[in-house]
Amino acid sequence: MKIVVPTGPGSSLDLIVRAMSEKLAARWGQPVVIENKPGAGGMLGMDAVAKATDGHTLGIGFNGPLAYAPFLYAKTPYDPTKDLKPIVMTTSQPNVLAVNADVPARNVAELVAWAKAQGGKVNYSSLGNGSSAHLTMELLLSEAGFAATHVPFNGSPPAAMAVAQGEAQLTFMVAPALLPHVRNNKARLLAVTSAQRPDSLKDLPTMAEAGYPNVEALAWNGLVGPTSLPDAVAQRVATDVTELLKDAAVRQVLDNAGLTPVGGTPEAFRRFIEGDVRRWGPVITRLGVKLG
Repeated sequence: MKIVVPTGPGSSLDLIVRAMSEKLAARWGQPVVIENKPGAGGMLGMDAVAKATDGHTLGIGFNGPLAYAPFLYAKTPYDPTKDLKPIVMTTSQPNVLAVNADVPARNVAELVAWAKAQGGKVNYSSLGNGSSAHLTMELLLSEAGFAATHVPFNGSPPAAMAVAQGEAQLTFMVAPALLPHVRNNKARLLAVTSAQRPDSLKDLPTMAEAGYPNVEALAWNGLVGPTSLPDAVAQRVATDVTELLKDAAVRQVLDNAGLTPVGGTPEAFRRFIEGDVRRWGPVITRLGVKLG
C-alpha cells in the first residue's frame, strides 16, 4: 500500500502517517510505502491519488486541496468531490498565531498595532497557497485591517523556519513545527484559532478572547483514495486507522506534536468536508483570494 503525503518530510501530515505506517503494515500484511509529493498547495499529491488506478494508493489530504481549492483556482487538476473518496479523518487541531521573537508584541492587540505601524512591510509565511494557515491569516488581515505579504512554502517546517529566521514576521500554522523555535527563543506563540483553549496549549488565549471571534479555524487532515477505491476497502482502512489512533504509542507521538486524533467513518469525514466547504467557500469569495 502506498500513502501519498502532499507535504515534505517533517511536516505534520508526514508525522501522522509515519506514526501509523508500521502498525498498518502489520495489520494489512503488506508493506506501507510513504511517498512525499509536495507542491501546488497540496494539489500535486492529491492529483496523484485521484488519478491512481493501481488499487493500492491512498493519500493524506488537508483543508486546502480537499475543500478550498475549487474556490481558489479557476481550474484544478481534479475535482475533490468527484475524484476523491474520503476515508477517515486523522487529526484536527487549531492553528497557532506565532511571531518572530524580534517582533515587539506579547499579545494579539500589540501585534495588530505593531503591524499597522509597519505600513505594509510585513511578511507572513504559510505551509502553502490555499492552506488553512494561508486563509486564516487572510481572514485576520481583513478583520484587523492591516496589510502583509504572503510567503508560501511547501509544508510547515520551512514556513516555521522562515519566522524563526526573520524572513517572515508572523504565521498561522499547527504547533508542531513551531515548538522547537519557541524553545530556542526564536519565535513566540500568541493565540490559538479554536473555539476553546486546547489542553496542550492552555496558556494561549483563543482569537475570540483576543478580540477576533470570526478568526476561528481548524487545520484538519485525513486519508482519501481515488473514487474507484471499493467502499469495503475504504471502510476497512477507516476502521483500522481509527483503532490505531487509540493506540498508546501513536497517541503519544501525536500528543507530543500537539495533534488531536479523530478517527471515524468515511461518511462522517465526507460530511465534515462538506461542512467546511459551506463555511469557508463564502469566506474565500468575500476575501477575494484567488491563486490562479
